[in-house]
Amino acid sequence: MNREALRLYLVTNRYQDSLESFLEKVEKACRSGVTIVQLREKNLTTNQYYQLAKQVKEITDAYQVPLIIDDRLDVCLAVDAAGLHIGDDELPVSVARKVLGPEKILGVTAKTVKRALEAEESGADYLGTGAIFPTTTKENAPITLISTLNDICQRVSIPVVAIGGLTSENIDQFIGTGIAGVAVVRDLMQAEDIEAKTQAFLTKLDDIIS
Repeated sequence: MNREALRLYLVTNRYQDSLESFLEKVEKACRSGVTIVQLREKNLTTNQYYQLAKQVKEITDAYQVPLIIDDRLDVCLAVDAAGLHIGDDELPVSVARKVLGPEKILGVTAKTVKRALEAEESGADYLGTGAIFPTTTKENAPITLISTLNDICQRVSIPVVAIGGLTSENIDQFIGTGIAGVAVVRDLMQAEDIEAKTQAFLTKLDDIIS
C-alpha cells in the first residue's frame, strides 16, 4: 500500500463525547491533515458499530481519507471501508485476507519480529507495532522497545506504524527507525485544538519520516 497514507494515523476513541462532538473531532482531524482513520470503538452492539461506521465513513470519504475498521470484519464489509485492522487474538491473518480479497487494506498488530514476518507472509499490508509508551487506551499493554520496532522495520518489506502513548512531544525518538507513520489516539482525540495538534504532528513527521 501507499506508505504516505500511514503518515498520521488517527485511531478513534469516543471517551465521554457525545456523538455530535465525536464526529466533529473526526471531521476536524480529516480536514487538518490526518492521512488515515481507524474506527476503534469497544462495547458497541453490531448495529451501533455499523451505524457509527457509516457516519464516520461519510466524513472520511468527503476528505478522501481511508477508513479502517478495527476488529470487525463484518462491519468493514458492510460499510465498504477501505480496510480492516486485526490484533493478536482475532482472525488469522490469512483468513482475513481471503475474506477481504486483494483490494482491501489489511493491517495487523505485531509486537515481535516473528509475528511481523508471519503477518507479512499471510497477506498483511501494514503492521501496527506497540505499545511503545504506556497508554490508557489499552491498560496493562506490554511495552514494545524502540529497538524491537527498529528490528521489525528492517526485517519486513511492508510499512510499519508505531502506536501506544504517542504524543507530538515524544515521537522524535522514532528518527532513524524506518517507520511509515504514527498512530495516535488520546493526543488527537482529546486535544483542545485538534487542527493545531494535527499540524504539530505533521511538522514533526516531516523530520522523522524520509
